[in-house]
Amino acid sequence: MRRVRYFLLALLVAILAALAGGYYWLHSGNPDALRKIVLQQCVPHQQQQQNPSPCAEVNLKGGYVLFKDRNGPLQYLLMPTYRINGTESPLLLDPLTPNFFWQAWQGREIMSQRHGAPVPDNAVSLAINSRSGRTQNHFHIHISCLRPDVRAQLDKDAAAISSRWLPLPGGLQGHEYLARRVTEAELAQRSPFLMLAEEVPEAREHMDASRWQWRNRATARWCCWRRSVTC
Repeated sequence: MRRVRYFLLALLVAILAALAGGYYWLHSGNPDALRKIVLQQCVPHQQQQQNPSPCAEVNLKGGYVLFKDRNGPLQYLLMPTYRINGTESPLLLDPLTPNFFWQAWQGREIMSQRHGAPVPDNAVSLAINSRSGRTQNHFHIHISCLRPDVRAQLDKDAAAISSRWLPLPGGLQGHEYLARRVTEAELAQRSPFLMLAEEVPEAREHMDASRWQWRNRATARWCCWRRSVTC
């Protein structure tokens, strides 16, 4: 029987440090640094010279860029090509807005390209910080590797995670999460922001307090993860 791949979405309902790695531009002092890079450099360079630099990729039709994070050898950021501040933006609940989570998942291959070898899907993490937990005011998704200890705990609780938003048993590192299992087909069709807003009471009014952690897990166990992969 063909293995069914599923994803885990986790919504953090308390503020904590990023599990997937450090914040970008933590000490820059300029909350608009990323936006200026995207709007004043990457997009114009792509439009005028067909050169995405300093971004790794600019997809004008898709409305996003991929940018190498200065934290870690394989960490990247996916960002929109137009102004979206963060999780509090009503644009993320507009069905016409690109599905940035799906685009980030499709863009994960850039990690393997930089690594020079495949990065297993079950080692990949997508994360977004809440409004109060971020240092940059341009929406960005961290594409990175999930910490081994966090992955181990999520593995342990996997059987308790269903297709509905429910509390993650025991929380995660002392904080409460809501978790939901999502198929790849579901992710391609509907943004996780819409899933949350439409399925969790009052979530629509509190999107600014949301911090997301996303990971992939196949029915195979984590033994297929390569410990040599460092993000």
